[in-house]
Amino acid sequence: MRDEAVAFLRSLTPEQRRRATFPIDGPERLDWHYVPRERPGLPLGEMDDDQRAAAHALLRSALSDAGYRKATDIMRLEEVLRAMERVRRSRRDPDNYAWSIFGDPEAESAWGWRVEGHHLSLNFTFADHSVLAVTPAFMGANPAKIPSGPLASLRVLGTQEDIAREVVRSLAGAQRERTIIAARSLGDIVSGPGRADMLRSPAGLPIGDMGAAQRAVAERLIEEFVANLRTELAEAQRDRIREAGLGAIHFAWAGPVEPGHAHYFRLHGPRLLVEHDNTQNDANHVHSVWRDPGRDFALDVLGEHYRAGPHAVAR
Repeated sequence: MRDEAVAFLRSLTPEQRRRATFPIDGPERLDWHYVPRERPGLPLGEMDDDQRAAAHALLRSALSDAGYRKATDIMRLEEVLRAMERVRRSRRDPDNYAWSIFGDPEAESAWGWRVEGHHLSLNFTFADHSVLAVTPAFMGANPAKIPSGPLASLRVLGTQEDIAREVVRSLAGAQRERTIIAARSLGDIVSGPGRADMLRSPAGLPIGDMGAAQRAVAERLIEEFVANLRTELAEAQRDRIREAGLGAIHFAWAGPVEPGHAHYFRLHGPRLLVEHDNTQNDANHVHSVWRDPGRDFALDVLGEHYRAGPHAVAR
């Protein structure tokens, strides 16, 4: 990944490189979001073909085939939205996804990178040739299921929704009562940008209190998020999550369990926080985020550096 980041930077003109690079301790690194807006970084629309190839090579170096397909399908959904909403090109643009490099990947110091645009924000942090953080990682889909056209019925994030529904529908009695935390969807993810501490205590049913068959499905749901990463990165995250105890991860659901209704689910443990909400547009608009409590942006590892810098207040 370091090599691909260096290759991407070397493909840029000096002015493009100025726009694409930021200090590792600058405010831009923590300024992530998933709505259409002006954002730091160099967008695909301002790259030539070779630069685009280098940008996508960097993205591929972090993701599995399945994860890369999800990320690029999310970008393609901008074309679908443009046709559905009949808006000007600048508002719904698959080229309006920006690549940013934080720090210097060629130096022996901490560095990171992000790709971000509407419904996509993937953040990575490194130091000492090690991956320190792969979160926050946001993926969204609007429409969640494409109603018509060449991509009709495509559900970019449909599998995670189906597995979660399989978990909750397998529960009965007191277990289901503990799992369903609200009769209605929460309306959106809770731990969005600037709200990392909004969910301090897990809610719902611990995986450790599920039966063996139910636990297996819940673990498959966790894997649906972790497996978006390339093999080595995914295995490191699996180990990190397992070390804290899979049984301590709580699964929660809000809203009806039948398909087609607004709903929300959550996985929350010591080193894992996943949220998925499908409420907007008559339950056809997904927001999902994977966070690592205490490890997003590697702020725990790089804490001394930040306490001495401008982010001391922001944290």
